[in-house]
Amino acid sequence: MRVGTFVLAAQFPGQGQGEALHRAVRSAEVAEESGLDSVWLAEHHFVPYGVCPSATTLAALLLGRTRRIRVGTAVSVLPNQHPVMLGEQAALLHLTSGGRFTLGVGRGGPWVDLEVFGGGLEAYERGFPEALELLLDWLDKPRVAGSGERFAFREVAVVPQADELLGDGPPGPEVVVACTSSKSVKLAAEKGLPMLLGMHCSDEDKAGMVGLWRSAAREAGLPPEVAERVEHVSAGVAQIADSPVDAVETLVKAMPGWLRQGLDAHVTVDGRHRVMRDPVAYTEFLCGLHPVGPPRLAADRLAATAERTGITRFALMVEGSGDLAVTETNVQRLGTEVLPLLK
Repeated sequence: MRVGTFVLAAQFPGQGQGEALHRAVRSAEVAEESGLDSVWLAEHHFVPYGVCPSATTLAALLLGRTRRIRVGTAVSVLPNQHPVMLGEQAALLHLTSGGRFTLGVGRGGPWVDLEVFGGGLEAYERGFPEALELLLDWLDKPRVAGSGERFAFREVAVVPQADELLGDGPPGPEVVVACTSSKSVKLAAEKGLPMLLGMHCSDEDKAGMVGLWRSAAREAGLPPEVAERVEHVSAGVAQIADSPVDAVETLVKAMPGWLRQGLDAHVTVDGRHRVMRDPVAYTEFLCGLHPVGPPRLAADRLAATAERTGITRFALMVEGSGDLAVTETNVQRLGTEVLPLLK
C-alpha cells in the first residue's frame, strides 16, 4: 500500500493566496517527515479552488526540499501546454531528482483557460490523444518531429533525454493519466499508462474503470501479467481524528465554503451551462466514502478500497480543514498512525 497526499493549494474564504501556497508546501514537507510515499500536486488557473498554476514548478520546489518522497502532478493540464515543453520539464525533474518525479496529465475542463492559453475548445475536445502521443514520444526517443494536426514541426534533438538518469532508476518519468470517461480509460490502456481516478468516484465506479482498463490493455496487446502489475492511483480525502464525528465536523465546517467559492469562480470558454454540486452534500458524500475518522476506520476504508478495486496507491487531500496546524497534524497522524495499520 502506497499512501500519499493530494495537494490543491486550496484558498479557503478569508485566506490569502500566499497562505494557501505556504500550507501546500508545508504539508508536503510534513508528508516526507511522516513517512508517506508521495505528494501529488494539482494545477488550476484563475480560481481560488486551487492557486497553484504550475504543478511542475511547485514539484521542482518540493523535489529540492525533500530527499525521499515522490512528487507528482495531478495533473498538468495538457490542452493548455505544448507537449514538448512539458516533456522537457518532466525529463529535467526526473533526472535532477534521481527519478522521484511522476508526470500526471489530464484534459482539464472546458474552462476559459483554453482561451487565455490559445489551445481553444478543439484542444480540449479532440486534441488530447495527439498531445499525449507527442509527449510520450518526447520522453522515449532521442529525436522527435511533430506530424499532427495541431503540432507540426521539423525533427529536433531531445535534450535532455529522460533515459540519461545516473545510477539505478527508471528510464524515464512515470506518466499517469487522469481518467473520467471510458474514452480516456481506453486511451490510457492503449498506452499501458496508469490511471488517476477522482475522489468523487465510488469504489464500484473505480473497480469498473480498472476492469475496462485491463480489457482495453489486453486488446491493445499488453500481456495480462503486465497489465495486472500496473499501479493505478485513487484520489480521496483524509481527515484523521479521535472520533468519526470530530473528523466529519472538521470538514463539513470548512470544505463547503471553499467548494462554493472555488467552483463558482470557474468560467466556461463557450458559455455552456454547468450544474454544480451542492457543497454540503458533496462534502458529506466524500466523508462517507474516504478515510475520514479515527486511524482504524481510515485504515479499514483504504484497505476496503484496495480490495474492491485492486488499487493500492492513494492520493489523499489532507487540507480540507483549511487550517495550517490542523493540516500538519492530519498529515502526521496519517503517516504515523494509519500507515502502520496498513503494513
